[in-house]
Amino acid sequence: MSAIFSARDLCVSINGKQILRDVDFDLERGKILGLVGESGSGKSMSALSAMQLLPEGASQSGELSFEGKNLTRASDPEMTHIRGKDISMVFQEPMTALNPIRTIGDQVAEGLRWHLRISRKEAWEQTIDVLERVGLGPEYGLMDRFPHQLSGGQRQRVVIAIAIACQPKVLIADEPTTALDVTVQAQILTLLKDIVKKEQMAMLLISHDLAVVAEMADTVAIMKDGVIVEDGPTGELFDNLSHPYSQKLFEASNHVPVPRQEPVDERAQPLLKVSNVLRQYPLSRASIFTRRQWHRAVQHVSFSVAPRQSLGLVGESGCGKSTLARTILGLTPPDGGSIQFLGKDPFAVSRNDRRDLQLGMQAVFQDPYGSFDPRHTVERTVSEPLHLMRSDLSREQRRKRVHEVLESVGLASADANKYPHEFSGGQRQRIAIARALVTNPSLIVADEPVSALDVSIRAQILDLFADLRDRLGMAYLFISHDLSVVQAITDRVIVMNAGRIVEEGPTGEVFSNPKHPYTRMLVSAVPDLNEALRKRRKKENKDTQ
Repeated sequence: MSAIFSARDLCVSINGKQILRDVDFDLERGKILGLVGESGSGKSMSALSAMQLLPEGASQSGELSFEGKNLTRASDPEMTHIRGKDISMVFQEPMTALNPIRTIGDQVAEGLRWHLRISRKEAWEQTIDVLERVGLGPEYGLMDRFPHQLSGGQRQRVVIAIAIACQPKVLIADEPTTALDVTVQAQILTLLKDIVKKEQMAMLLISHDLAVVAEMADTVAIMKDGVIVEDGPTGELFDNLSHPYSQKLFEASNHVPVPRQEPVDERAQPLLKVSNVLRQYPLSRASIFTRRQWHRAVQHVSFSVAPRQSLGLVGESGCGKSTLARTILGLTPPDGGSIQFLGKDPFAVSRNDRRDLQLGMQAVFQDPYGSFDPRHTVERTVSEPLHLMRSDLSREQRRKRVHEVLESVGLASADANKYPHEFSGGQRQRIAIARALVTNPSLIVADEPVSALDVSIRAQILDLFADLRDRLGMAYLFISHDLSVVQAITDRVIVMNAGRIVEEGPTGEVFSNPKHPYTRMLVSAVPDLNEALRKRRKKENKDTQ
């Protein structure tokens, strides 16, 4: 089958720096090409080149052929008519792709009216149809709602609806499920696969997740430093990986940290004890005459963390994980129940005792760049928690402590004088971990610490957590919606749904034999690289017979 879209010898440079070099790929009707690589490999730049949306200062050479037309020579007015109608794109972050001050109905209808030259009434009717095609029927009442009123999965479906509204011939999906829950991710991937098959679109799926690509793509291209190093049919390619980079990616996707050396003594005095904790928020009143309603984000949750234990807390967005974490960290008081850390209630102690509790518990957040002040050096950032020990440590002692923790997480002492923007994503997460370690805590609360990282960086960070656990004897409360991460790093796991704990137990036991229907649903939705490849090989063998 001839390709509807082709790239030949595509080269892109920005202000003289080479970004893409001699990139070749083909997109065929009804087929999915997976483009795999880590951050900075050139995946997204390839997509932006296909859409002719290159940043200022960029220059390109080579040929981008769509239905025989060379897009590199197309004018801006010509590309305006092609984008959205013939070639569409699903962006990674739906909240930035959607207009926050326009309703969902208006945003989907806009492309229909512009490209198809139809009336507002016709566009409105087609908008209802296309939203229904992506699983957002009239019962959701989205037409007059705004992006901030939707969940992450609903926003991503709206972005897909906008992209497919004019029935394009080529669909480009750039990391469409990176920040989504496993169940929502499974729904979105199934939706995209069904759309490609039903509409006979050609699709370019960009991802750093090999399990997702193995499940979705008919062919795969692996990219490194702007060059495609290896490509071919999915099953055949993964069975015969020859490039060292491809092999490294595959190993990192299946990576499991070194198992714990010493068993946890769960009979010891708990380090953290959460007893019947309730956390609720007031909802807006429908009128001044109605009684105020409350949303119970955390409903009578109880569990404990033993010294040196690694406990996983999993569940979908909105289940109450982060609300519970903020309450444990002492950022918001519980509305009921109690929390004890080191045998004391953080909300009912003197200032001096509270200082000791704060020193003993630190946090690692999901987005390290967002939790750093870009104007502060790494030394100042990492030493921030030491203000609690201002009277105990001299300036020189604080500096020495900072250098020690930087080296303990695999960075150099010289990095203390740099700024956050000078580091990669994985290095920034190491800095965030160093900041948490600087007070020698006994418990670290890690909230989605690896969700935005590439597979090889994620493997390194998980190894680091395991090493620190064994070497320094710390306990972790590991919060994540990524079950594969929790399975790799924790001893026990708690599953939350709608603010309640629905299942808990040893991690291996819960994941291999889940008892609650919600846990079974979560486990079944996790992409499995080896299982996806087994199915892919079976399909490819059947097609060749």
